[in-house]
Parts: sequence; structure tokens; C-alpha cells
Amino acid sequence: MTRAAPQIVVAGHLCVDVIPEFEQGVSSLATLLTPGRLNKVGPALISTGGSVSNTGIALHRLGVPVRLMGKVGRDLFGGAILDVVRGYDEALTEGMIVDPAADSSYTLVINPPGVDRIFLHCPGANDTFGAADVDLDKVRGALIFHFGYPPIMRRMYLNDGDELAELLRAVRALGVTTSLDMAQPDPNSEAGSVDWARVLANVLPHVDLFLPSLDETLFMLDRPRYDAMQSGVLDRTPDSELLHAVSDRLLAMGAAVVGLKLGDRGLYLRTTPDRVRLQRAGAAFDPLPVGWLGRELVTPCFTATVRGTTGAGDCTIAGLLTSLLHGTSAGQAILDATAVGAASVESPDATGGVPRWEEAQARLAAGWAKQPLQVSLTGWQADGAQQVWRSPADEPEGGPQ
Repeated sequence: MTRAAPQIVVAGHLCVDVIPEFEQGVSSLATLLTPGRLNKVGPALISTGGSVSNTGIALHRLGVPVRLMGKVGRDLFGGAILDVVRGYDEALTEGMIVDPAADSSYTLVINPPGVDRIFLHCPGANDTFGAADVDLDKVRGALIFHFGYPPIMRRMYLNDGDELAELLRAVRALGVTTSLDMAQPDPNSEAGSVDWARVLANVLPHVDLFLPSLDETLFMLDRPRYDAMQSGVLDRTPDSELLHAVSDRLLAMGAAVVGLKLGDRGLYLRTTPDRVRLQRAGAAFDPLPVGWLGRELVTPCFTATVRGTTGAGDCTIAGLLTSLLHGTSAGQAILDATAVGAASVESPDATGGVPRWEEAQARLAAGWAKQPLQVSLTGWQADGAQQVWRSPADEPEGGPQ
């Protein structure tokens, strides 16, 4: 049987997640982590984590031919990572690097019901991952190259992100659409003191789809505002003025499409009004799909029975990229993205809830309910019953899509 050539290559951060099962909720993480306290938990769920695993396996579950590129050590955790990936498809391990000199990365995920999760993370082999670890011959011919989590991959953020910029520049030279996701740096780590505005200014000219969270972006571009929102001095509810200003800056830095993940508030999507820039956005935009030029949209999350939120943002990206491969408009893509993200939280692990693409589309067609809008929008209008909100500046060719 001939395997389908990969349409998407996912590279970057890869680890193993150890997720203890909590038999009941807790009042707060502070109570849970009281020194000397013994907390009874259930069996641990062992799954792979990081962008390579979460976005990559979500794409595989959606039915997209995908190639994964990550690095592990020759140790117990590295073996566990490869075994989990093989459980989905033996071919998914073909792009992996096993480095005998490195330790495999792992994350302890503290994710009790009703309390926001925390992570205890060892970067391991991810810190040594560099541009040379991506085999460009195996990227050639793909439609999209997605890279995830450079803030927790040391070589990718050093020297103003020169190595990341070099990698993305080389991929774009192949005619492949580039996509980039971020992660929240530890404020007290080396990555927390990096001038991220300089990194993004260096990297984004080579990025077609930039898909971080709003919190990550504010940490990097407006640390005083980020700190004020985290401490409660400023309201954490995002508004249209903030979203527009942040995306303005990111588009000016060079990205063609900006998607800002808003957690349980949904997803914001902004695309360049520059036709030439969008036409240069690689194979996924050739030919240019209808309804992507000059868009500014917000949609809330779909309703879901939440069993775990680990990987929800990564799965949202998988939904967006898959929708783009299907040639949909931006208005449909933002729905598809949030649908896959919502399905993912119905499983305690990162990707177990992700359905086949056809199943996700059937659930949408059946009238999947949305959560109430939790973003403050001034002058925006909702299109249709599924609450895709359009800004006053949203003027797609041919009318709303």
C-alpha cells in the first residue's frame, strides 16, 4: 500500500506528558500543592506532548497526511514518546531524530477539573534542536510547514531568533506555506528575558500564518500590559481595540495571517489586505482561496463537556490548517478551527477527542451550539447563527464568506 505524501510537516517541540488523573476537583492549586500534603490521584495518563505531537497527531486524526519532525533522547522517555507515536501510525516516527547525547523532554501536567492547569517542564532535547535538524528534502512538496514552541527551544530564540528565521526562510524558498505557533516563556528563565519584539521582527517576514495565543503575544510585545492583566489591574477580557492593535503590529512585522487564540473565549483571525503578500504565502494559498483577503473575525468556542484542556490550542491550529487545505474561506476556517479545539477538550489527553474531519463537519452541520461571546466588540456584526463576528474593517471580496 502506498502512503500518501505529507501535505503538512509539523516540526519543533516534542515531549512526553505525564497527566495524573484526579478523582475529584480541588478548591485551588495552592491547596493541592501545600508542602507535606499527600494528594491521592488516579492512574497517570502517559501521552506525547508539544506542538509536534499535539498538532501533528490531531492532523493525523483529522485525516491529513502529515510528517512529524522532533528530537528525543535514547532513554526511557524517548522510547515512550516513539511508542505512543507508533501507536497511531508507524510512519509518523520516520522524521524523528534520536540523539544519544540528549535527554528526552517531559512535562508533568497538573490538570484537576475546575482549576487552570500548570506544567512542570524539562526541555531536554528540544533545547538542542536546530535548523539542520529539519531535512528540507522531506519538506519539499508539502503544502504547509508548521513549527511550534520556539520559546522553549533554546537554539530557536538565541541571537534574536536567527536560526528560526534561517529555517523558515529556507522552507519558504521551497514554495511551502509557513506556519508558526508560540509558547509561554517562563518569566524567570533565560527565555523570559529575551527581547521577543526583536525576535518576531526577525522571524515574521518568513511566516505566512502566525498562530500564538493573545497572552503569549502580549508577554512578548507589551509586557507591562500583560503583567497588569495577569495581576487583575486591567480587565483580562480582550476587546476589539486591543486585538486590532496587536494584529496590526504583527502584520506590519511581516505575517500574512494572524490567529490569536483566546483560550475559552474563542479565536480571533486577521488577514492582510495586501493581495501580493497573500499570493506569496506559499502553496496553501495557490490558487488564492476566496474569502481570505482583508479579514478580521472573532468567534467564541463551541459548547463542550470539558475533561481536559491540554493541547486545545494545538488542536485548534490543526483544525485551521486542515480547513485551509480544503480551500474554505476564512469565515469557515475559524469555525472549523474552534470546532476541532472544542472536540479536543472532551478527552483528558491532548488529542483523544479529535474526530475525523467528516465527523467534525457533520457535528457543525447538525447545529453545534456556541458559547456566549466573551470578547468586547465595538461596531462588529455577527454573520449567521454560529456567531462569526466581523469587524467594521472586514470587507472580503464578494461579500461575507
